[in-house]
Amino acid sequence: MTATRQELYMNLIDELFKCPSGQEPEVLDAHLDLIDAGLVETMVQLATYMAHQDNQDGAKFLLHVARELAKQLGLYPELSTTSA
Repeated sequence: MTATRQELYMNLIDELFKCPSGQEPEVLDAHLDLIDAGLVETMVQLATYMAHQDNQDGAKFLLHVARELAKQLGLYPELSTTSA
């Protein structure tokens, strides 16, 4: 991952934090070219850092968005409810 792409991810994450509640999908839709596994990984890394810095709300927000994106990208395993 290039430093430039990492900067773009961080800018997008910053936009998500600054946008009014409920407008996150619009922000993400405006940056479809950045929605990939690298963004999800960056969000999880930043959320971990934030949790260690006692910013639990920010960490929870990022993890929630990362989880939803991972599901949409097929990166989040769907747990089977039937027993084998």
